[in-house]
Amino acid sequence: MNFEFTAFARTQEGRGASRRMRRAGKAPGIVYGGTAAPQPIELDHNALFHALRNEAFHASILTMKLDGSASRVLLRDVQMHPFRNEILHVDFQRVDENRRIHMKVPLHFVKEETSPAVKISGALVSHVLNDIDIACLPRDLPEFIEVDLANLTVGQSLHASGLKLPAGVTLVSHGKLDPVVATAVMPRAHVEAEEAAATEAAAAAPAAAPEAKPAEKKEAGKDDKKK
Repeated sequence: MNFEFTAFARTQEGRGASRRMRRAGKAPGIVYGGTAAPQPIELDHNALFHALRNEAFHASILTMKLDGSASRVLLRDVQMHPFRNEILHVDFQRVDENRRIHMKVPLHFVKEETSPAVKISGALVSHVLNDIDIACLPRDLPEFIEVDLANLTVGQSLHASGLKLPAGVTLVSHGKLDPVVATAVMPRAHVEAEEAAATEAAAAAPAAAPEAKPAEKKEAGKDDKKK
């Protein structure tokens, strides 16, 4: 998906200038990277706010029009107001087509309902990760990575190494060599019900008959023939 937006050069900086800009319906930002110097910019707040609601806007190469020219950029950071739907600041990075980039891309889980874990066992699938770090050239950047759960069974976990990545894309690990992406577990209520049933069955089972004691020896005087 190709996203295009317009930015304007920002001549005034500082908190006061940013407050005035936001009151005028603008959002302050900056674009950096490449061989050019960092450039303070401003954008239409409402247009940017609606664009940020699109998942692909966060993991796509964007076309930014600025001062009559177009450049390709990545969204790198967004600062939001703590309790208002207001963008405080946004950062973009210029893209070099020949250099690999590191990005977080969202994970899209598919075929969960038809997996043996859900369809046969009634398990719950936990999405441990919602996005994952990758490295690739800008032209190979995917909007998302699909996670196929068709073969997931109860008690099984799918690791990052099991993901099918597009050509030219590699995973970027941070400490954990092979993090869990999704796992299938039985609902707690189901497990507790099975445990309760097993306990009741054990309690209802008849007690084992006590082992018979060996017959007591008869008194020697009664068994011996009278002499």
